Amino acid sequence: MVSVHRLDDGGAAAWDSFVAACPEATFFHRAGWRPAIQGAFGQKACFLYAERQGAIRAVLPLVHMRSTLFGDRLVSTPFSVGGGVAASDDEARAALEAEALALMGRLGARYLEFRQPPRPHPDSGAWAARRDLHATYEMPISGVEDADRKLLSADMRRLIRKAAEAGLVDEVDDHPDRFFPIYAETMRDLGTPVFGLGFFRRLMAEFGADCQCLIVSHQGRPLSASMNFFFRDRVILHFLGNLPEARKLSATHFLLWRLMRRAGDRGARVFDYGRSKVGSGNAAFKKGIGFTARPIANEFAMAEVGATIPELNPTNPRYAQAIKLWKRLPLPLANLLGPQVIRHIG
Repeated sequence: MVSVHRLDDGGAAAWDSFVAACPEATFFHRAGWRPAIQGAFGQKACFLYAERQGAIRAVLPLVHMRSTLFGDRLVSTPFSVGGGVAASDDEARAALEAEALALMGRLGARYLEFRQPPRPHPDSGAWAARRDLHATYEMPISGVEDADRKLLSADMRRLIRKAAEAGLVDEVDDHPDRFFPIYAETMRDLGTPVFGLGFFRRLMAEFGADCQCLIVSHQGRPLSASMNFFFRDRVILHFLGNLPEARKLSATHFLLWRLMRRAGDRGARVFDYGRSKVGSGNAAFKKGIGFTARPIANEFAMAEVGATIPELNPTNPRYAQAIKLWKRLPLPLANLLGPQVIRHIG
């Protein structure tokens, strides 16, 4: 018999042991997201697991997103790009999905969302999917410098040489304090509310050596910065920021190359550059330097029969004016308001 339970503080080690061993699990299934989200945003985490004979057989990280702006939702996993059920057998998977649907009803949530689930549902029955909005971009890593360099486009290799000749240097940072101002300015310029510095500090505290910042500087001034996750043989560039002058010195290209080299030395064999909107400039940039697109799906189970899939994303014309206004905010004000807005979006 399979039984379903809710994760508490004492169960995190067993949860993460399952995640480490389950082929379907990702970095975004790790237990550390629970305290990080609850502590930074005050949203209630409902991390569920299915157990048989004392052993975890499936996990589902869920968060009850309570919002006066967008209504109540259950999301796996908000403030990230992955989630859904990771399971070692179908009975345990079905038990968690049934409990998640029941929980949606008990909480009065408008819908249940799985972000990039490891095993998508067919578009029938309770589930519908959005498959045309995002793709994720990946590249293999050999761990051998010359071989890795050949995976990149000729233009990318030229710009890396240019950056090195200009004296750009990179270093790993175990704190987000230098990363955050660069990232925050980038998000403001894109018209996107920023996560607070406290969230990034919590992520680095929860995930330890599996969460690092990489900083690229010129003459002592940081120009480009990323926060990266490490999971099994994969490095995930999850947050990236660049100051305006970074482009002239090709600091982003240099950061990507140095992250690839450092991750390869660490044993990573896949470079995951994260998701981008299909047809966007970011998507074109990633493809142009040698990354391969992999389409992804976000899945929704709507509480109301016949309800349409929500469009809570920047491509929705409803948010165009808000995005324009956000770009004009003074940076200190955008940093102050950003976490208050993003907690409603997830």
